[in-house]
Amino acid sequence: MDILHALDTSARRVETPCGAGRMAWRIWNEDAGNPLLLLHGGNGSWRHWVRQIPHFAATRCVIAPDLPGLGESADAPDPADPPTIARVIAQGLREIVADTAALDLVGFSFGANIGGHVAVELGAALRSLTIIGAGALGVARGETPLVKVRDKDGAERIAAHRHNLAALMIADPARIDDLALTIQEWNTVHARTRSRGFTHTPMLRDALQRSPAPLGAIWGAADQVAAPNLHERLDALAAARPDAVREVIPGAGHWVMYEAPEACNAALSRLLARQG
Repeated sequence: MDILHALDTSARRVETPCGAGRMAWRIWNEDAGNPLLLLHGGNGSWRHWVRQIPHFAATRCVIAPDLPGLGESADAPDPADPPTIARVIAQGLREIVADTAALDLVGFSFGANIGGHVAVELGAALRSLTIIGAGALGVARGETPLVKVRDKDGAERIAAHRHNLAALMIADPARIDDLALTIQEWNTVHARTRSRGFTHTPMLRDALQRSPAPLGAIWGAADQVAAPNLHERLDALAAARPDAVREVIPGAGHWVMYEAPEACNAALSRLLARQG
C-alpha cells in the first residue's frame, strides 16, 4: 500500500544486536527530540502503528522497531520470553537514544508486556510508559477462535485474515479494509515468536509494580481479548498501580490504534502531555 511504502522509505533503518542476528528499527523525524518508542503487538511489526506514525512524527522523533522474532528482526535468544526480549530492546535503545530519560514508551498488546519489562530495565531513566490493549495482568484472556491461514491461498486466504481480524483485532467488520488485510498478511508471513501464552500470566502486572515510570493505559471498550472481563483488567491495573491513568475508547476493538485512530491518538496525546 502507498502509505506503508511512504512510511518505510521516509524512515531511517537501524540495526542492533539480537541473539545471533540483528534487530530492525525505523526512526522518523530523528532530530525532533523527546523520542516516542512504539512497540507493536504479537504476530505483528511496526506496521501496527501505521495510523500513529504520521500523526506523532509531525512534531517529534518516533521510533518503531520490529520486536525480536517478528517482522524483519532476528529471533531473540532463549528463552525468548518478555524479560529476555526486553533486555535486547533496552540494549538497542542505549545505542539509538542519547538520553532515555526523555523517552516515552508505548506498547500494544504483547508490546505492552515487553514495554513493562523494558521499563524495569531502564528504571528511572524513562520519561513515561503507556500500555494499550494490555494483557498479562493476571486476568483471564477472552476466547478468540482463529482459523489457519498459512495453508490457504487467494480468496480463501483473504477470507481467513478477515475472520481473524474480526475475531481478535477489529470490532466493527466494516473497518477491516484493504490496508488492514495487507498488514495482517505481511505480519503473519514474517511471525516466528509465539506470544499468546504470556497473556494469561501476571508478568506485566508484576513488572509494572517494579517500574517507577509514570503509567497510562488505553483499551478499546470492545477489546476482544479482554472481553468479557475488561473491568477486571482495569481493576487489576488500579490495584497494581493506583497512579495509572486509564482511558477506554468506546466501540473499538483490540487494535484500537487502527480502528479508532483519531480517538486513540487524542487519548495517547493526553497521557503523554502529563509528562510535559
